[in-house]
Amino acid sequence: MTAPLSFLHCSDLHFGRDADLDQIAGLEALAAAHRPTAVAVAGDLTQRARHGEFQRARVFVDAMRAIAPTIVVPGNHDVEWWTTPFNLIGAAPKYEKYRRYFGDVLTPKLVVDGAVLCGALSSYGVHAGSMTYNLNDMAVKGHLPASETERVGARFAAEPPELLRVMVMHQNVLRGRISQRMGLARWRQAWRDIAATGVDLVLCGHDHEEAAGTLPNGAVVATSGTHTPRTRGGRHSACNIVEADASTITIRHMIWDPATKVFEPGPEQAFPRVRASQAAGAD
Repeated sequence: MTAPLSFLHCSDLHFGRDADLDQIAGLEALAAAHRPTAVAVAGDLTQRARHGEFQRARVFVDAMRAIAPTIVVPGNHDVEWWTTPFNLIGAAPKYEKYRRYFGDVLTPKLVVDGAVLCGALSSYGVHAGSMTYNLNDMAVKGHLPASETERVGARFAAEPPELLRVMVMHQNVLRGRISQRMGLARWRQAWRDIAATGVDLVLCGHDHEEAAGTLPNGAVVATSGTHTPRTRGGRHSACNIVEADASTITIRHMIWDPATKVFEPGPEQAFPRVRASQAAGAD
């Protein structure tokens, strides 16, 4: 990696009833001012997976793509699970609208100078793999099949080892501080499978509260907030600016100020790039 990397990371736009269009304009202004290496949109672009919601989301994503390479993955609100609960007639119908507006590939791969970003599908709606004993989790919880993390790992392995490896998914990987909820069913196994991919950084959303932390293997996790009034604890909305150099990954929460209609720099945390440190030690 020859120069520091930066990513604009947002999630849970929920175009439709709850979207805050001032914040959407603010995100576009932030991207234009910051000129990140790439933009990651971690799902829940819509509220009810309606055509009009997807159309407005596509306008937003096109605006981001005009500024920087952009990767997008679906969230649970983008999945029409009711068309095929438990995949009774196959999985294809529930992603039909998403694919119409964002292409056939639900798990895209984006290679930029210094990094490889891989989408991972964690949103399946009402699906056996996402079920828990809590009925409130139905159609909300996600899961990561082994086949999904194995595919991401293979994509990472195909790229030069010095590239920062970034996984983009929807459901939160770390427990929400306020909600105390995990976004994934069988999250302990998911942690092991994510670690096995060789990932350096996970970008996710879903919990409607910004957060930063690490997995037990040292992989860094950034969770973006929502751009609707439905934040945890009545807090202001937030997205993330993530920066990485040869040794450090820094997550800065950008906090929405409704008075000035601008995302202002908020708290930040810096974490070591563990895989890079291990490689340096081996040398």
